Amino acid sequence: MPGRMQSVVRRGRAAARRVGLRAGAAQMDITPPLGIQIAGDIGRRRPAEVVLDPLFAKALVLENAGRKLCVISLDVTVVTREWTNRIRHEVGRFGLEPEAVMVHAVQNHAAPGIGHFMVVGESEYVPPDLWWLRGGDDRYNDFALSRIIEAVRLANDSLEPARVGWGSGIEARVAFNRRFVMRDGSIKTHPRVGDPNILHCEGPMDPELGVMCINNPALRTLAMLLHYTCHPVHGYPMRYITAGWPGAWAEEIRRAYGREVVPLIFNGCCGNIHHRNHLDPTQIDDWRRMGRLLAETTDSVLKGLVWQEQSSLDWRVKRVRIPLRALEASEVEKARQLLAKHPQPMWRDDTRTSIEWDWVYAVALLDLQAQIQKRPEMEYEVQTFRVGDLALVGLGGEPFVEGQLRIKQVSPAKRTYVAHMCNECAGYIPTAEAFRRGGYETRTANWSKLAPEALDRIVEAAIELLRNLFSQGVG
Repeated sequence: MPGRMQSVVRRGRAAARRVGLRAGAAQMDITPPLGIQIAGDIGRRRPAEVVLDPLFAKALVLENAGRKLCVISLDVTVVTREWTNRIRHEVGRFGLEPEAVMVHAVQNHAAPGIGHFMVVGESEYVPPDLWWLRGGDDRYNDFALSRIIEAVRLANDSLEPARVGWGSGIEARVAFNRRFVMRDGSIKTHPRVGDPNILHCEGPMDPELGVMCINNPALRTLAMLLHYTCHPVHGYPMRYITAGWPGAWAEEIRRAYGREVVPLIFNGCCGNIHHRNHLDPTQIDDWRRMGRLLAETTDSVLKGLVWQEQSSLDWRVKRVRIPLRALEASEVEKARQLLAKHPQPMWRDDTRTSIEWDWVYAVALLDLQAQIQKRPEMEYEVQTFRVGDLALVGLGGEPFVEGQLRIKQVSPAKRTYVAHMCNECAGYIPTAEAFRRGGYETRTANWSKLAPEALDRIVEAAIELLRNLFSQGVG
């Protein structure tokens, strides 16, 4: 640990004993066996063939005055509500209330998912041999679950007196908005790099790199919660397992600050954010380089942390009833006609490993229609934690970054870190303006299913919860 950080921590050691905060952290390897389906693609068979680097389940448990909260960060693509509920139930034996457990998937596209999220109901078009079209792999779920629970158990068993410091830096070299307005007024996600038909980038990115650092009275760093906002898609659409830039960042932190440190990645609302800069043909786009650059900025942040005199813990959860998207009759009929003409998959290749997107979208649209007929709205969970003067916000699905920025701008906390893909898979959640313009993220399917007003309602709920959490102000 650099000398400057040692001196900052040393000044707070006595106060850490006075404050009743205790912390424990642990990680467990959740790298899948070879052959497990890699998620994060549409209509592609991706059995894992090689492991480039391991995947982890990481858990941080905080306790103060008999109250506990837990953050779980997973190097996977998604975790569905069904499996979040199972995780929360299992860790209840450690004295954790369900609403005090945040289950975050970093949305790594070179890893499995936990649960099905692309075709969730019974579909005549998905026979047993095409099970992978559903988005998950049932062989992986229990394998991951047992190791996630073990990570929480180890974290809970290792609770010791601790102190929290926080700080933020700016890192704008490695994440970019991926949606562009073209000269003809259309929207393209991932246009050709340097395409002269690009008029301008549609929206912002979030350059904040946030750090929550937890040290014990002996100056040993137990864990860091590391916040940044970018799609982890470097491994798409390959058949190798890698933790991508979140794993590379975490590994750089452990190399610099000790193998006993547990670095939890807290990936923000990156529904429209990507690591590829479409305006720079000279960019070196590599996840290991991205991890190194994020670690460099982290080191600068760690030298100027604000250490909290008190770290009281609290949480609030609100379930917002959001309508599922109204399906146009013509849209449904078009899907039915395509599947009547092509009841079998429209394969892209002779090896039958990739299916035309239009066919997959048609199947998913009819599956979504069946879900809407059963229940036309979703109970979307907005989860907020308070750790002293710091706020953590957990949102499901893939909200656009504009929502995260609005939350941060008006939050009463001294710092607010927002994570997407928490506790459930709700699909893309674009802005109302993005819906008017269209584009890939707004195309209706199970992975883009909420009504256009969803993001505004989610942001309003998060702000309401934060104001309630911090109604007594900050230190």
